[in-house]
Amino acid sequence: MTPSIAVILKGYPRLSETFIAQELLALEQRGLHLHFFSLRHPTDTSIHPVHREITAEVTYLPEYLHDEPARVWRAWRKAAKLPGYRKARSIFLRDLLRDRTPNRIRRFGQACVLAAELPAGIKQLYAHFLHTPASVTRYAAVMTGLPWSASAHAKDIWTTPEWEKREKLADLEWLVTCTEVGRDHLAELAPDPDKVGLVYHGLDLTRFGPNAAHAPDPSTPDSAGNDNDDSNAKQGDGSDPENPVILLSVGRAVEKKGYNDLLTALAQLPKELQWRLVHIGGGKLTDKLRALGRKLGIDTRIDWLGAQPQEVVLENYRKADLFVLASRIGSDGDRDGLPNVLMEAQSQAVACVSTAVSAIPELIRDGETGLLVPPESPDDLAAALRNLIVDPARRHRLATAGCQRVRSEFAMQSGVDALLSRFEQK
Repeated sequence: MTPSIAVILKGYPRLSETFIAQELLALEQRGLHLHFFSLRHPTDTSIHPVHREITAEVTYLPEYLHDEPARVWRAWRKAAKLPGYRKARSIFLRDLLRDRTPNRIRRFGQACVLAAELPAGIKQLYAHFLHTPASVTRYAAVMTGLPWSASAHAKDIWTTPEWEKREKLADLEWLVTCTEVGRDHLAELAPDPDKVGLVYHGLDLTRFGPNAAHAPDPSTPDSAGNDNDDSNAKQGDGSDPENPVILLSVGRAVEKKGYNDLLTALAQLPKELQWRLVHIGGGKLTDKLRALGRKLGIDTRIDWLGAQPQEVVLENYRKADLFVLASRIGSDGDRDGLPNVLMEAQSQAVACVSTAVSAIPELIRDGETGLLVPPESPDDLAAALRNLIVDPARRHRLATAGCQRVRSEFAMQSGVDALLSRFEQK
């Protein structure tokens, strides 16, 4: 069937962007006809099951213009004849004066290819991420006269210059973002705040079914504080070398994930405490973090699994006793939005420790559905980890409460409904 919406992505498929894939599959299943345009080719060696279920065709734009000069030349000649080309070129040149980078030039070249190669029948453009993908989408939309919209997430909100965010928000039809803090920030910059909506990604609970190993015991009083249920006996308290408490963290090895802080905190735990950390995720800082682990003397307690497909991640959630994510604001302003991995862990009834940064407090209620500590505070993080490692009953209470809240308030369906209504306005 002829696609009607072109979806512009920075890279596809990506293991670290499961939330995008689950959204696009859900939109397909609800009847939208999509065609993907990716600015980059995939670099991951595997994909998630959700990627195999998506049927939309993918067109890869020239990652670097000099790699496909003939294609870029043909596309530019075709794009130059479009009614909005002169206006798009004027916008691009104004942007280039404020952002004199090769990336800016590449964005315009990719936009020419996008505009020239759009399938017949495309009625609107939709960009995931407000930085590079939205720039390419904006230029192409102006060239073709098509309406465009966007979804903003984390880095794209906090590292894009304000002048650029203001101008994009003025041009697009609507934008959704996945956190209250992001929505409030962008609404302040938008000429019409009503253009900006809050849509949590949520979880596809058909993929994250209940974890039988951590399921609440029906005989356990959930609010009375009685800690005599059998499930606690199965969880370690850090005293048995044969039964260490398994800590899991899923996230890219980049500054904003705070892995330096986490390793520093783990090194502060009492030496006699029995624990292991399992890390899942790729990232440019992996080698440095491994070296830091060796320097701190905790490398023999850490398993670095690298990037993994969703089924492996789910298996590790179900083995974990405790999930930890030490998010922080990076030196360039980059930060998490609301990390889906926290929702995923809580859906599997795993107690979570994280930081009170960005939108994480929108999910985790400190002391009720998990523990929050200040960002960039290894001392506080170490204390929180120690308290939960030695107290399986408290882990169980937090895990149960977190699981119940995620399953009742953060299911994916409501977000898909909200997106569908916006797409159907056109």
